[in-house]
This record gives sequence, C-alpha cells and structure tokens, in this order.
Amino acid sequence: MRNLFIAIFATLPLFGMAQNVWEKPQTTAPQEETTKKKSLFESNKKAVDPKYLAGAVPVVDGKVTFTLDKDITGKSAQEIYDIVFATLEKMTKEENQFKTSQVAIVNKQDHIIGARFKEWLVFQNTFLSLDRTIFNYTVIATCTDEHLNVTISRISYAYEMDRGVNDGMEMRAEEWITDENALNKKKDNLSKYSGKFRRKTIDRKDNIFETLLEALK
Repeated sequence: MRNLFIAIFATLPLFGMAQNVWEKPQTTAPQEETTKKKSLFESNKKAVDPKYLAGAVPVVDGKVTFTLDKDITGKSAQEIYDIVFATLEKMTKEENQFKTSQVAIVNKQDHIIGARFKEWLVFQNTFLSLDRTIFNYTVIATCTDEHLNVTISRISYAYEMDRGVNDGMEMRAEEWITDENALNKKKDNLSKYSGKFRRKTIDRKDNIFETLLEALK
C-alpha cells in the first residue's frame, strides 16, 4: 500500500501539477466558532438595572444622602407628622432591627422627626449560606402642610463582624457605595465587592420611602 501511495504522488508532475505548490488549506471555521461563542456570551450577559448605576447614589455636601420630597395632598403638617412618626416607630420594631433602633428625637412644633436605625441588611440567605451586614442610617422627616421631606443619611456598614474574618470591616457609604467606589470603569456594572452593598442599600431606601408613602395614602 505504501509503495502504491508513493507511485501515485510520483506521477503528479505528469498532470501538470508541481509538487512545491501543495499546502494546507486555510479555514475560517475556528474564527467563526470563536465569534459565535463571544456573541453568545455577550447575549447571555445579565444587564444591570439602570436604577443601580451612575447617579443612583447622590452625594450632598460630601455625604451620601437619599431624599424623598413629596406633595401629600389634603393632609396637614400635623396629620403627616403623626402618620410618619407611627410608621417609623413601627419600623424600629421589625424583625431585622437591633434594640438600639429608635425614633431618637422630635420637634413637635416644627413637625420634624429624627430616627436612628441599626439593622441587618441581608445579601443572601440560603440553607448553606447567610451573607449579611449591619446597616446603620439616620432618617430625618420634615412635615409641612401637604408636603413631606425625608432624608436617609449617615449610612455605614459593619460586615462580618460576627465571623471573625480578619476582624470584619467597617465602612462609610461615602467610601464604599458611591459611583467611584461601587461601579466599574465603564459605569455599566456593579463592582465585585462593594456592588452588593450599593444594590441592597438602594433597595432598602426604596422600601422605606414606599412604606412611608403607602401609609400616607
């Protein structure tokens, strides 16, 4: 068989085919396959909700401050004050709260309420894993006739303090969840470490504001 193979190739010049023109054919298949895989990866990449991206964490006078500024039609300052006070008081007794959470100070004449919260902010809770952080923040509510202004500020975190992992971490919002610290360079995705803090803080802020507005309906 080997001699037959040699004999066949020996006759090739007789058909006008020079031996030195033989070469391995080019193919684009691997490149096409790579392109398909890349396209598939990009199409499967989960987009981040814009509400967590650039501008979602406002910084006012150097402090992370979330603000609710809402007209409350048909209610007086006192009515708004009473409802907001009761709602915040109820929040301090929720299951995720520490005993130190409280409505700390009020100005009944000017209808201003100050509450300080220390609670668990849960990232993941499964049978095998509980990932959470202590979440500290202050709520200031100012009530006027047919209007409510609420701010959430003085935000900080104490993470893994109960696990003994490098003695845990304590961070202020200003150094942890701002655009500069919690987003990637393109500002189109959350960072690996502080991104989950930013996401859950925004979710909790939305929950608090929605709870207050629902109570005022």
